[in-house]
Amino acid sequence: MERLQAFKFELMPSHRTASAMRCFAGCCRFVFNKALALQKERYARGEKKLGYAGLCKELTAWRSDQETLWLAESPVHPLQQALKDLERAYTNFFAKRAAFPQFRKKGLHDRFRYPDPKQFKLDQPNSRIFLPKLGWIRYRNSRETAIGRVIAYTGQLFSYELCPQLTHHRIQ
Repeated sequence: MERLQAFKFELMPSHRTASAMRCFAGCCRFVFNKALALQKERYARGEKKLGYAGLCKELTAWRSDQETLWLAESPVHPLQQALKDLERAYTNFFAKRAAFPQFRKKGLHDRFRYPDPKQFKLDQPNSRIFLPKLGWIRYRNSRETAIGRVIAYTGQLFSYELCPQLTHHRIQ
């Protein structure tokens, strides 16, 4: 049986990289809030809510729009993950597992996530991770992970690395 174990490492970005990370997190917050506002407008007009695919089409339009051209500077996968988070929040609301999604506020749990392990590289011997549009970032390697394959990355000042761990159960 395989289970996922998360390891949390503190990132040590340069000032320029930390600023870019804050911008990426702000772009994700903007996309989440703009998509939530769009969904609320559609509901007020009596239309059906857009699914994830429809929101991704809107994201493409927002990235090429002159007013929000700065969205193209951030990677697209974290922005799509913000849309997936909104879709999951709506699903949980309609299943009565959570409250209605709220707008995200600046500085409160700012984060972004790279879902695909092909997008980044982990260099454990040198204690650094490569992230698209950010480059190599050093991290404080407080422990060795058993398996060096990173499944997901959550960008804050901390890196969460999900690694598969094999567990063996004895049959009695």
